[in-house]
Amino acid sequence: MFKKAVSFILALTCVAALALSFVSCGNSSGDDVKGESDALLPIPAVEKFDVPAEFKIGLICLHDENSTYDANFINGLKRVKEALGLKDEQVLVATNIGEDDNCYNKAVEFANNGCKIVFADSFGHESFMAKAAKEYPNVQFCHATGTSSKYGNSDLANFHNAFANIYEGRYCAGIAAGLKLNEMIKEGKIKEEEAVIGYVGAFTYAEVVSGLTSFFLGARSVCPTATMKVRYTGSWYDPTREQEAAQSLITTDKCVLISQHADSLGAPTACELAGVPNVSYNGSTYSAGPNTFLISSAINWSVYFAYIIKTVVNNGTIDKDWCGGINEGSVVLSGINLDACADGTEKAIKDAIDAFKAGTLHVFDTSKFTVEGKTLTEYLADVDGDFTAEGNKNVIVNGYFDESNASDFRSAPYFDLIIDGIENKNVNYGD
Repeated sequence: MFKKAVSFILALTCVAALALSFVSCGNSSGDDVKGESDALLPIPAVEKFDVPAEFKIGLICLHDENSTYDANFINGLKRVKEALGLKDEQVLVATNIGEDDNCYNKAVEFANNGCKIVFADSFGHESFMAKAAKEYPNVQFCHATGTSSKYGNSDLANFHNAFANIYEGRYCAGIAAGLKLNEMIKEGKIKEEEAVIGYVGAFTYAEVVSGLTSFFLGARSVCPTATMKVRYTGSWYDPTREQEAAQSLITTDKCVLISQHADSLGAPTACELAGVPNVSYNGSTYSAGPNTFLISSAINWSVYFAYIIKTVVNNGTIDKDWCGGINEGSVVLSGINLDACADGTEKAIKDAIDAFKAGTLHVFDTSKFTVEGKTLTEYLADVDGDFTAEGNKNVIVNGYFDESNASDFRSAPYFDLIIDGIENKNVNYGD
């Protein structure tokens, strides 16, 4: 009973921490407390430009600010709003809009209310956004994580998809995890073969698999004995399931470090209670887990919001499918927890960032992993999202899996392989 009460209190603390940022915590309460470093990949300033007073943009979110995923979009649009001096009536945000006709109805409402751009943030919103786009050809409809702008809805000039190369950020975060594992091995806390990472995933979608794989490859780049076990919750946002999955990974699966691709603070809460290092997603959770938080990666959506607003204001054409990365400022990293991370973490991550910027580091380098003991020389990916083999394209280019290539394939992830060293402990919640 006591543990449940502590968990509840911590969960409330975590919710309060959802005003997430990528700046230093500046913790200086004692000589031995170092706190969080400055952001390793900070959010860049938004370029200012003039926007007409009659311009409006609408944002449709699956959940609300309590979801780290949706909060990331909301905060990104707020940054653009503040930088451009937009008024409240020019930026409309709808939260808790399901992946159903409510999305279509809200998109139509925004269009009728004068919005020049309507944006939706969840994969399941896509068909409803496309339906609205067909009926309102003079309004631009933009959608995150979708697949059909270049394929099933290629005829809609006013329908667009977007994503980011978050796998770059997850790889960097993985480096912090791998170095932490090395430290634990060196200190005798675990043996080399006990360097087991736990990962809480929402679904078995390519977006999640791509993220967990890139994180794992980052960890493996510095800790070659690392392995990973994954538990899925069957939901993007379920604090209870996410906390339970993390607890199972720690107690049942003997994982000594946890990360996640799910949208609540359930997993970080479980880690803080158990004293297990945690790498979070969509924003720093240092204030909620000062003893266990290591680092966090996220997509900075303000880059895309500024791009589509400026393009529409200037009567330009929005890319059918758009993807940004570290070079564009679309991938950001919080500061590291100097009290919890291993020595040398900051330098190792900065070296990786420099390599990404130079184009010399490829996360999915096929020489760095195997699938069922074999090195990939070809892989036909379902880039058009129709779940059939027809039209699948080879995405192994110059020795690496060319993930999220919006020009040749699509922005939304299509890496759906379970590589050697990673074990799915369940596919459906409860397994």
